[in-house]
Amino acid sequence: MAPNNPIRVDRPAYPVQLHGDLAPDLRRWLWLVKWLLLIPHYVILFFLWLAFLILTIVAFFAILITARYPRSIFEFNTGVLRWAWRVAFYGYGALGTDRYPPFRLADVIDYPARYTVAYPQRLSRGLVLVKWWLLAIPHYLVVGFFVGGGWAAGRSADQNGPMFGLIGLLVLFAAVVLLFTGRYPGGIFDFVLGMNRWVFRVGSYAALLTDQYPPFRLDLGGTDPAAATPPVDQPTGAPGSSYHS
Repeated sequence: MAPNNPIRVDRPAYPVQLHGDLAPDLRRWLWLVKWLLLIPHYVILFFLWLAFLILTIVAFFAILITARYPRSIFEFNTGVLRWAWRVAFYGYGALGTDRYPPFRLADVIDYPARYTVAYPQRLSRGLVLVKWWLLAIPHYLVVGFFVGGGWAAGRSADQNGPMFGLIGLLVLFAAVVLLFTGRYPGGIFDFVLGMNRWVFRVGSYAALLTDQYPPFRLDLGGTDPAAATPPVDQPTGAPGSSYHS
């Protein structure tokens, strides 16, 4: 009998990556007033989301005609999502840092919350007609459970204010624990980051930033495993062993 030697199967990285590093020295009381501190960001994001919506419609027709997402619009829209994630991470989407988020669309390498999307050279003209509503429906149901039903009504990945879904409940619990113990439960943080990662993958897909369907997978932890997913050992002769997943 031939030896059952493992072969290496590489999993391609998902083009949308979300990271968050939990600060070890969170202040116990600051989360009580972060809603007030974030008012300037909320005001700016209101207008950024309006521009995001308009430019996404422009990108829709550009993709339909040219099969390309205009690079300048892509950079702006990913910048809005990046801004929203930094605000959510500082605020009530995670409470993962006390470092105030910068007023910038561009990536800030040393900020503890980061969001990146690989620019697609070409996009499907056919998918652009259906992926943001029909194909994404199963994900919308999951994400609605994570962040509350308002997401499906048009909040996209914007989750900067208080939420009433599972993310909001867990962040509230972590905040109470932080208040009394000075510690943020690591297990809850990993779970919250996994749900946020799911939300932003779906939001990016619905915003036409990628054609790659979001995985039905809860990738836990602050570091996105898609950034450096180790190869999977699979025995020779196993189903699918000759294909890349």
